[in-house]
Amino acid sequence: MSTDLFSLKGKTALVTGSSTGLGKRMAVALGQAGARVAMNYYNNEERAAKTLLEFEETGAEGAMIRANVTDESDVNQLVSETEQKLGPVDIVILNATPDQPQKPIEEYDWDFYQSMLDFFIKSPYLVTRAVLPHMKKQRWGRIINIGSEVFHLGVTPFTAYVSAKGGQNGFNRSLAHELAPWNITVNMIAPGWIPVERHEKDPQDLKDGYLENIPMKRWGVPEDLAGTIIYLASEASSFVTGQNIHVNGGNTVH
Repeated sequence: MSTDLFSLKGKTALVTGSSTGLGKRMAVALGQAGARVAMNYYNNEERAAKTLLEFEETGAEGAMIRANVTDESDVNQLVSETEQKLGPVDIVILNATPDQPQKPIEEYDWDFYQSMLDFFIKSPYLVTRAVLPHMKKQRWGRIINIGSEVFHLGVTPFTAYVSAKGGQNGFNRSLAHELAPWNITVNMIAPGWIPVERHEKDPQDLKDGYLENIPMKRWGVPEDLAGTIIYLASEASSFVTGQNIHVNGGNTVH
């Protein structure tokens, strides 16, 4: 297989929630593969500016754009600004996420459930709808949802997050059927627990217990997602759609 199949030169990618964590690393991977990359943040301008500087130091072309990806007008502006700065969006990575506290169901309220649905159902819907006209016109596109192994494992006590991720999985599968005639693929990557900045205060006993169950006996790192994201964004996966690929060292193989 020619390595040219993995080149993203000439493509524009948009990665939501990419000023930190897994989103930041995926944006860098896309840039290294040749894509122009629009990164997105909402809350921390200082961190976003630092991320953009680090991204540009790799030699890739990109932009950092502020937007609340659960708000329709912000999403439309995000896509419009991406087009103005980097070109129409060919590849979209639906990655934005809020805090994810684990609580018994009695301790959640509906507002929190709604916030999960807003990030994992509403936001993917709004962003996808905004980028589709260009993808359909050129009859080529890549839509990649970032899911989680928690849906497959039924992690507890975590009903709000797991439920919303299950809904995003359904969105992924149905949309793949709908857009296949336009040569637009829709796939999902389901990472395991890969510690990033927001996991710094997680209890050590939980970390130890999780690591013990990983067949590969090591923690995942953000770089472990790079190959999968490039594969699904490129011509190498042109006949792959509707799939949910777990990147977790075999943690869901039980």
